[in-house]
Amino acid sequence: MIDSAAPKRGLFFYGWVIVAACLLVALVVDGTRYSFGVFFSSLEAEFGWPRAATSGVFAAYMVLGSLFAIISGWAVDRYGPKPVVVIMGVVTGTGLLLTSRVDQAWYLYITYSLLLAAGTGGTYVVLMSTGSKWFVRRRATALGIIGSGSGLGAMAIVLIAAQLISAYDWRAAFLGLAIILWAVVIPLAFLLKKGPREIGALPDGDRRSPAGDEEAEAHHAPVHFSLLEALKTRSFWFFLMVWFSYSFSLHMVVTHVVPHAEDLGIAPVQAAAVVSVVGAVSIPSRVALGIAADRVGRKWVGIACALTHTVAMVSLIFCKDVWSFYLFAVIYGIGYGGIDPPIVAMIGDTFGLRQVGVIMGSMTVGWGLGAALGPYTAGAIFDARGSYTFAFMTAALIMVMAALLISRLDRPRLPPTVIPESAQLWPRPDVRCQ
Repeated sequence: MIDSAAPKRGLFFYGWVIVAACLLVALVVDGTRYSFGVFFSSLEAEFGWPRAATSGVFAAYMVLGSLFAIISGWAVDRYGPKPVVVIMGVVTGTGLLLTSRVDQAWYLYITYSLLLAAGTGGTYVVLMSTGSKWFVRRRATALGIIGSGSGLGAMAIVLIAAQLISAYDWRAAFLGLAIILWAVVIPLAFLLKKGPREIGALPDGDRRSPAGDEEAEAHHAPVHFSLLEALKTRSFWFFLMVWFSYSFSLHMVVTHVVPHAEDLGIAPVQAAAVVSVVGAVSIPSRVALGIAADRVGRKWVGIACALTHTVAMVSLIFCKDVWSFYLFAVIYGIGYGGIDPPIVAMIGDTFGLRQVGVIMGSMTVGWGLGAALGPYTAGAIFDARGSYTFAFMTAALIMVMAALLISRLDRPRLPPTVIPESAQLWPRPDVRCQ
């Protein structure tokens, strides 16, 4: 649990401006990322591609996005969020604009898969690492608020895209999203700052000591790991496996819960609403459980949410009618939304903030593997057995493993060892493996 004995806070803290700006950027950018499904049928009809080929555009985008997440993490550590988010906004909007003009199907792999991956692949890493640097005691709360932008975007921007396609066509919809993204993301980027030190403040809005000593600074400065140092610790690999487990379960659900419900005779619209309920419930869950994590302990909330995933996946085996699927969606949405803020906050607690962007970006390898293997595993098991039961049980057991890994994560490094601003970022000989 985070030490509550901290300096008094001022009346206004710019960190909350950072949180609001990051939330809005997440809303627009992540909403754009999640809107591909709305365009799927239009692209399929326009270019006459088989479904697998159309899906390949998004699959290539996801793979490239993992690579750009690492690059973006390095860039935000080195240059700060302002120039990185400006470039992300320009590249993403340009990719959408060019996608609206494509006249051959293979161009989509350049305009959408490549350019959108370059523009949006690092969104999560950039925003979460930026938010982490402004808070210590309230870090999970702040990250929960920022993360809620993703769920809001999945509803708002997807709906806007669908309305534009309905009123005009898919080309006008991509153009409209480009204009929205340029108009929102680029101006918001100029509100972002690298950290409280840039404006002469302390994390959480705490005041400096009247004597001008470094005690207040030390309260907020944990040991700072480089990426190479972090890679040598078991904590890094535990975090990576937790993200793998979480992603494995999540992408299995969003890919297969709808066909599973339809196999049981549930109407397509009602089946699709299950995913919508998961997303809707996750929004307040992120904020509420982020606050809870800061108050009762981040590790305990993370464990509870991982076990909530387990309960949800087991309950999915027994779902037979509409109400039971909606009950599953509520339980899963709580775990899905709540697990992210405490885990991301613990990454900053454990490794410090100097290279937290590239460290988080490297951990997205686990997320990407989970996103690929979760849906594939469920499909392979269904093809072999004619049932999802074993697949859902596999996901439940993997989330039990995630809970155990979280329980074994090292305690946050507070009170910290201070590393001077001029300290070398590359490995130091005195750093030991966790």
